[in-house]
Amino acid sequence: MSVASYTYKIQPHKVRLEFFRLLPISLFVVAFGAAFGLAATQGGLQPLEAILMSATVFAGASQFAAIDMWGGEVSIVPLIVVVFAINSRHLLMGASLYPMLRDVSPGKRYGLLLLLTDANWAVSAQEYQSGKRNLEVILGGGLVLWIAWIIGTWLGVYFGGLLQNPKSLGLDMVLGCFLLAMALGGKKSPRILVAWTVAALASLVAWAWLPANTHVVAGALAGGLVGFFWLEKKTPAAARSQPHDD
Repeated sequence: MSVASYTYKIQPHKVRLEFFRLLPISLFVVAFGAAFGLAATQGGLQPLEAILMSATVFAGASQFAAIDMWGGEVSIVPLIVVVFAINSRHLLMGASLYPMLRDVSPGKRYGLLLLLTDANWAVSAQEYQSGKRNLEVILGGGLVLWIAWIIGTWLGVYFGGLLQNPKSLGLDMVLGCFLLAMALGGKKSPRILVAWTVAALASLVAWAWLPANTHVVAGALAGGLVGFFWLEKKTPAAARSQPHDD
């Protein structure tokens, strides 16, 4: 039966499982939320404003960039451009999820995408390559990471002195190592390996020669272009096989 021939239903018990599945990595999100809370208050935001920002924006790197540009007079256009550039990778992430979301109603679809992060996207994309559609990890995993980010921000605005520099403890490497593990554990083919290699090289070049944070965009676009122009031919067996929802 075709994936598009029925309406996918989110299963609550799977959402709970995915919530606890990503709970360990959420502990590191708390640490960076605390760093943001401290930076926000030092940048002039009131505690409640910083917490509300984390609850409504939920975009770690973009929030740090916005705080760096914050002041008595905020230049709105440059702020929008910087935030869009940092978050533009979500354009490709969202496009990669379209096969999983095309038969989900628009309201539920965009509700899920509000909770999309690098971590739950990586898990969902990897499992889709293995023939399993897992939207529950976007919802359950996204919820636990969102809650962790808000808790971390709250801790930072009131107890920020306890953890002023998470990087000194190597916590900035946790998410990167997690995403690398997802990439290495997923499907491997010449197309995928070339895409990852091109993305990595483009990121390194951008990190060395372009403005801060643009390496994220450059890597995503370079890898995405490889995938766009290098299409894999489906075998008859693969064409008959569709991701399942167990």
